[in-house]
Amino acid sequence: MKIDSLILGAYETNSYVLRQSETATDCLVIDTGLDIGGLADFLEEQQLNPVAIVLTHGHADHIGGLVALRSRFAEMKVYMHTLDAEMLTDPRANLSAMTGVPLRTAPEDFSLQDQSVIDLAGMELLVLHTPGHTPGGICLYSKQDGIAFVGDTLFAESVGRTDFPGGSTSQLIASIKNKLFTLPNETKVYPGHGPATTIGHEKAHNPFLG
Repeated sequence: MKIDSLILGAYETNSYVLRQSETATDCLVIDTGLDIGGLADFLEEQQLNPVAIVLTHGHADHIGGLVALRSRFAEMKVYMHTLDAEMLTDPRANLSAMTGVPLRTAPEDFSLQDQSVIDLAGMELLVLHTPGHTPGGICLYSKQDGIAFVGDTLFAESVGRTDFPGGSTSQLIASIKNKLFTLPNETKVYPGHGPATTIGHEKAHNPFLG
């Protein structure tokens, strides 16, 4: 799998563009920043076709660029977990109301559940429902490539915030320990903010999960 990582928007959200290979043109996008920044330009410059965007959760800093991205790539489909779906249409739920720039966009095209399989653009990702940061937070795991995209569930030596509406510290810790920490230690972890890490490193060094 070819992975391009872009840091987008004021909150420095990690957006990932996934391709089956270096020469593939169909791709998947995981999350967008508060605005699309250079994401749309990157896709167009590389002559890529985003068949879908998968949202790890519904906070504004991960969905904010969706309106602009949809307008430039009209065929792109949007996937997210059922329990976060209201965040696409409710500025209070997605926290954009707090910024004074309320964000609303059209509903998702496909709803995801725990253990859903996304099979698109020649790639397969297993959906792991990991509530705690938001009720419908998800992680995406590729067993074949030994990688996981974890949104704001887990960070390098940190974890996602739980003080927003719908957050739960006990749920978050359980999600990490029961879903992510069952993956092989060598699994490379790509978070929603900050640098990549591994499951083994977080088991050994994450101070929130001792």
